[in-house]
Parts: sequence; structure tokens; C-alpha cells
Amino acid sequence: MYKALVCCRAGMGSSILLKIKVDQVIKENDYPIETEHGNLDSIIGYTGDLVVTMEDLATELKGKVPYALGVRNIVDKAEIKSKLEEFLETK
Repeated sequence: MYKALVCCRAGMGSSILLKIKVDQVIKENDYPIETEHGNLDSIIGYTGDLVVTMEDLATELKGKVPYALGVRNIVDKAEIKSKLEEFLETK
């Protein structure tokens, strides 16, 4: 089972909505991923497998977290599914 942190800079509305959509995609496709929610500060000391966030923040996080998954449209389940599949293919 992989651990994912879904976050944004503030940990408020956009990342909550993203987490809901990510969880829906995970459940619909039976992906071996469990999520938790947080803000940018949650990355400090984070030991999970991937961070799911907005595309601009993911670019900043590359090399600082094990895997940064950036989503352009946080309500587009097809995009989220595609990005999660890319992650799973690396494992």
C-alpha cells in the first residue's frame, strides 16, 4: 500500500477538493494508495511515497519529495487517473 499526501500551500479548499477527487479515483480503480491531507508544512518530515498537489507546486517539489504528482485541473478525474497510473507504473 502506497501513502500519498494531498496538499496545497495553505491546506484549505483546493487541496480538500483535490483529495476528494483523488480518493474517488483510487476507490473506482482499486489502486493500492491511501491518502492523507495537509498543507505545504506537512511535507517536512513526510515519509510517504508521493505528494499529490497542484501542477505549479509539484514542479517546485521535484527532488524534495519521493514523487511529486502535479494536477492541472483538480476536478478532472481522467487527469488524476492518468497521473496516478504514471506513478504506479514507476513502482
